[in-house]
Amino acid sequence: MIPRYARPEMVAIWSAESKYRIWFEIEAHATDALAGLGIVPKEAAQTIWEKGGSASFDVERIDEIERTTKHDVIAFLTHLSEIVGPEARFVHQGMTSSDVLDTTLSVQLSRAADLLLSDIDSLLEALKTRAMEHRNTVTIGRSHGIHAEPTTFGVKLAEAYAEFARNRARLAAAREEVAVCAISGAVGTFANIDPSVEEHVAEKLGLRPEPVSTQVIPRDRHAMFFATLGVIASSIERVATEIRHLQRTEVLEAEEYFSPGQKGSSAMPHKRNPVLTENLTGLARLVRGMVAPALENVALWHERDISHSSVERMIGPDATITLDFALARLTSVIKNLLVYPENMQRNLDLLGGLHNSQRVLLALTQAGFSREDSYALVQRNAMKVWELREDRTGKFAQFLKEDSEVTLSDEQIDAMFDEGYHLKHVDTIFSRVFGANA
Repeated sequence: MIPRYARPEMVAIWSAESKYRIWFEIEAHATDALAGLGIVPKEAAQTIWEKGGSASFDVERIDEIERTTKHDVIAFLTHLSEIVGPEARFVHQGMTSSDVLDTTLSVQLSRAADLLLSDIDSLLEALKTRAMEHRNTVTIGRSHGIHAEPTTFGVKLAEAYAEFARNRARLAAAREEVAVCAISGAVGTFANIDPSVEEHVAEKLGLRPEPVSTQVIPRDRHAMFFATLGVIASSIERVATEIRHLQRTEVLEAEEYFSPGQKGSSAMPHKRNPVLTENLTGLARLVRGMVAPALENVALWHERDISHSSVERMIGPDATITLDFALARLTSVIKNLLVYPENMQRNLDLLGGLHNSQRVLLALTQAGFSREDSYALVQRNAMKVWELREDRTGKFAQFLKEDSEVTLSDEQIDAMFDEGYHLKHVDTIFSRVFGANA
């Protein structure tokens, strides 16, 4: 991923230096376990740790060797032998390249997931803070982009909080599923390496042994991991799209923070564009685009092939780095979001009380009208309001009162235009989302 959309801590997980350090630890832990079984001299295992553990692996040297070997793991092992000396012959005993590569990917994805979980925690905190702030900030709810009935801006944010809480649980489960180790040798039968070696390496790296590896860790685990990242990306886009709509000039109920000195357009100095949330929409598309290749990686030939390898070398870093950046950016957007309650009230009033139409419909059914007749009565008066081009304030109630077929009293009609009616269960929603003490 290009530096513009990357944060250093996540990038470091995928650096060549980090990768080779994990490769070394896998090999060294495995050699320790083999020494415990009497297959490798304990002195050799100790030397490997002493010389390799303090070494700084030369990425350029490994690349130089690989240009000849055309095999990255062999290139690394050759370089390791240059560092360790004769004892390096005991490294990689009974192992195959996939043992190193797949276990390393598990470590990297687990570490990446830990960062992403922390990102989600920060986002949840920001959403909760702003939801509490706007718990009772009344705004119009929309369906199909059209005014529906009132809600609160806090409820909108509570909905996002609940969604990302679900995403956190999904990611924690996906991390658990992908955090497995395979040190099982060619075709996964342990013919040349004892299963206890795998158990030892797994414990040292904070992983679990893969129950059945076919020389590679089954890719359904990885598919679920990347699918989860795709779902999280979609949730980011949903929130970003909401903010983009709310920032439209005609709506302007909320907008991204516009910092001093910021410029919105090279041509039009007046512009304040939703560039951050538009950016998030694009980044979400990228992350989702990496899900399909991960799903296609599941169907490998027989016990292994490497059709998955090129895919994972790209989507592993790119998906996690992109999502890490996107989550951090969304958190900042939420923390600094400018909210305009007065504009929310202005927009709520645009249709002269039409958002109370269902309440009138229900009252008429309670008064003895059929649902069909009630709907017709309410709709014909509502359409009169829609067709007005001047101020619609109070017009819906007025038209209802003037309609001789509407048998409700003026007092009954006036009582149906109380906004508090729509918000009486906001506290219930908040207690469900944030707990009983919310």
